[in-house]
Amino acid sequence: METLTSYRYITIKPTTNEPIIQGTRISVRDVVEHWKMGASPEEIPIVYPHITLSQVFEALAYYQDNKEEIEMFIEKNYVPESLSGSPLSR
Repeated sequence: METLTSYRYITIKPTTNEPIIQGTRISVRDVVEHWKMGASPEEIPIVYPHITLSQVFEALAYYQDNKEEIEMFIEKNYVPESLSGSPLSR
């Protein structure tokens, strides 16, 4: 069961303790990484059409309040460039 936070749309995924957008599998980290790569908040729901702009802004607010935590999840889930984008063999 997810744990509610003081944020309306953010919960904590129990298996990883990572903050996610409630009712989705989209993590705050996912939103932040798109934003840090230059996507505007308004563009992020285009990538994730099942989340709202309000949820994007709240994920970014959570990041601003918990930078160390989210940066730790970003680092933990980093995929080296040498491994990303490689096609899978069939």
